[in-house]
Amino acid sequence: DRLQPHLGLNLRGLLYPEAGVDEEEAAERLRQTAIAQPALFAVEYAMAALWRHWGVEPTALIGHSLGEYVAACLSGVMDLDTALALVAARGRLMQSAPSGAMLAVALPRRELEEFLGDGLEIAAINAPDRFVVSGTCDAIDALSGRLEEAGHQAQRLAVSHAFHSALMDPILEDFTRELERHTLNAPSIPYMSNVTGTWITAEEARD
Repeated sequence: DRLQPHLGLNLRGLLYPEAGVDEEEAAERLRQTAIAQPALFAVEYAMAALWRHWGVEPTALIGHSLGEYVAACLSGVMDLDTALALVAARGRLMQSAPSGAMLAVALPRRELEEFLGDGLEIAAINAPDRFVVSGTCDAIDALSGRLEEAGHQAQRLAVSHAFHSALMDPILEDFTRELERHTLNAPSIPYMSNVTGTWITAEEARD
């Protein structure tokens, strides 16, 4: 309900389409970044709320990418309305960025870097030998081909953009302006920073 003014639609109808409604159309809309990101936030926040309803209180939090916004919200860095406004704006802006692709690769970093070329960069480090590469669609296609030829595993992610890459740079100024409209607080529950890989500081949380 709180997301409806930001999205111009009732997200509930896409998450739980009524009988007779085109479920494939609802699923397709949910794949759009501007809708997918608020939907992910809503589900993750609801999961945390359910655990709390059961009496389970977190002593520490971690979330990947958008999940870090959920962690920040749960830890009091921002209230729920602020988080929803930011997540909706982030989704809209990311959808407006140039299209791209992402590829999950199971290789140590040194070996992976030998395959990288122009238009490609490491977007996420999930483990010492588990990486996600972002880039233009053509560059990711070429990388996938090179890896397959060399006998390495790689899996294309179901995304429309190259998240966590320089292709997101055009939206940064607009998103910064959106952030500056809100007050951010020090966390009351420790959580891990996706940027540093360690506990976020009060200064970083407010930045």
